[in-house]
Amino acid sequence: MTLRLNRFSALAFCLAAALVTVPLAFKYHWLWLPALIAVALALVGLRDLVQKEHAIRRNYPVIGHIRWFAELIRPELRQYLFEADEEAAPFSRSQRSLVYRRAKGIAGDQPFGTLLDVYREGYEFIGHSTRPSAAADPASFRITIGNDQCRQPYSASVFNISAMSFGSLSANAIRALNTGARLGNFSHDTGEGSISRYHREGGGDIVWEIASGYFGCRDEHGSFDPDRFARQATEAQVKMIEIKLSQGAKPGHGGILPAPKVSPEIAETRGVPVGLDCISPPNHSAFSTPLEMMSFIAQLRTLSGGKPVGFKLCLGQPWEFMGIVKAMLESGVVPDFIVVDGAEGGTGAAPVEFSDHIGLPMREGLLFVHNVLIGAGLRTKVKIGVAGRIVSAFDIASALAIGADWTNAARGFMFALGCVQALSCNTNRCPTGVATQDAIRQRALVVPDKAQRVHLFHANTLKALSDMLAAAGLTHPSDLGPHHLVRRVSPTEIRLFSDLHVFLEPGELVSGSCEHAFYRRNWDAARADSFDRLS
Repeated sequence: MTLRLNRFSALAFCLAAALVTVPLAFKYHWLWLPALIAVALALVGLRDLVQKEHAIRRNYPVIGHIRWFAELIRPELRQYLFEADEEAAPFSRSQRSLVYRRAKGIAGDQPFGTLLDVYREGYEFIGHSTRPSAAADPASFRITIGNDQCRQPYSASVFNISAMSFGSLSANAIRALNTGARLGNFSHDTGEGSISRYHREGGGDIVWEIASGYFGCRDEHGSFDPDRFARQATEAQVKMIEIKLSQGAKPGHGGILPAPKVSPEIAETRGVPVGLDCISPPNHSAFSTPLEMMSFIAQLRTLSGGKPVGFKLCLGQPWEFMGIVKAMLESGVVPDFIVVDGAEGGTGAAPVEFSDHIGLPMREGLLFVHNVLIGAGLRTKVKIGVAGRIVSAFDIASALAIGADWTNAARGFMFALGCVQALSCNTNRCPTGVATQDAIRQRALVVPDKAQRVHLFHANTLKALSDMLAAAGLTHPSDLGPHHLVRRVSPTEIRLFSDLHVFLEPGELVSGSCEHAFYRRNWDAARADSFDRLS
């Protein structure tokens, strides 16, 4: 009996309060507010008793709602009150604070030493030189993308905005990102949602991502349309074309934008009907083998007027990528670049199993792609970009040290826009107006201010990279090598990355002299005429 009274005591109190305060409110008018609150809570409690969806509310009317309220505010409580500075979920408070400070132009100096445990396994650092160099001008931190098959090479920054589509991000977010890219002279990847008018407003350099839905260059059946592609690809603002094979957030998974979200603006941008489901299938229909993929790359080069064409992937089966490289050798068509997207990346919503357990992390994918291109004798013709939790100068330096030519960041630039990692990107209720199509919510994102923050984040991050390179005795990011990066592998041992990993010699896969069993076995199994492996 005691338990029963305890369970229903909140409801009993609300009923008693309502019965007492309502009659008295006619005499004492100040009681009307308490009376209405008591009546409302009593009605909620009575409804809890009769509803059949939630057992907790049937057993604990009124107070059972506390559980849902606690779950609702749990991310905010954890993020602002209980989360450790270095606890990544998925980005730590220290990482976010670093971006906010650099985006606002606030000094990022830290007093009283590092908060990191330098003796924990996995701690990494750059080996400095006893003869530091003068800090180089960050404006010189650029690389040329485009091999001898490209007629319009692109001079790219070593740090750029990664793929995020209009539709996933708001119009104001796209405006601010692209304007910031123009101010800082770096590039902005459109994501698979194609080039919107908001990209064009900013005037910044564009990398146009072409995915399996061929948005912006598709016919009425969803197949690739060469004429529609050529009309946009030849625009001066478009600097490179990127074929998306897969993405870190959900590799091997297609996508669907539900009909209610396909607004006239999004339909216009993507070239799809208004109010119908917008399907992005898992596979490309323009090619089905590595050799056909090379033909598609050659076609896009021609249609774009000779601009750099490459592809992005989150690495999966190793022989499939090796089959693509074999197709390069057999066809003679060599892409200008490859972007390796890590499984730790992803701004869009994805099934939990895909986010947690599908795809190779960025560093392992980068090392493999770098090694295979070297072993095939193609590394000098193909530049490599990477994406995956890159927000700091050290993140950039560590990726470049093990084989990348440039880096991309998505969530880092979202933080620069004001993202607070509310983890509500898929609800259309983003509190900062970054990842929403709600016109009122995105009004909070003031484009001129946030564009300047995007610019400052990029500039101050490259300034920090310049200082790091100078400490290591270097003057350009391309001078970094695996021997500059150090990792603690136990409480008593540190090792250079050049000693931790296998690095192939030029041409050894093609010549047959490769002695590393993993590479040799998968190279022998790879096929240029199929993504299947030889049995």
